[in-house]
Amino acid sequence: MFQNFDFSKMGEMLAQAQQKAQELQEASEAKEFGAKSGGGLVSVKANGKGEILDISIDDSLLEDKESMQILLISAINDVLKMVNDDKQTMAANLMGGLGDFKL
Repeated sequence: MFQNFDFSKMGEMLAQAQQKAQELQEASEAKEFGAKSGGGLVSVKANGKGEILDISIDDSLLEDKESMQILLISAINDVLKMVNDDKQTMAANLMGGLGDFKL
């Protein structure tokens, strides 16, 4: 299984993997995600860290607290799912790319 593998290069391979992981994390954190609910009555933006950046609520919802809460929860859950899915994709790309390191 390890017949042609040079174990003396393991440290270099680990350093390359860590560098690639850092680059992917920084790229992911710089992304912005947006979700809407209620046909756009509520919109939420988040960054790749999962921090909410902006919330927009249509004025028509200000008199209907219950509907506003439901739509807000829906939009927040959707945008946080987008962030989580992006993190999972990033991790899968990193793990899939480990075989690409040249030593």
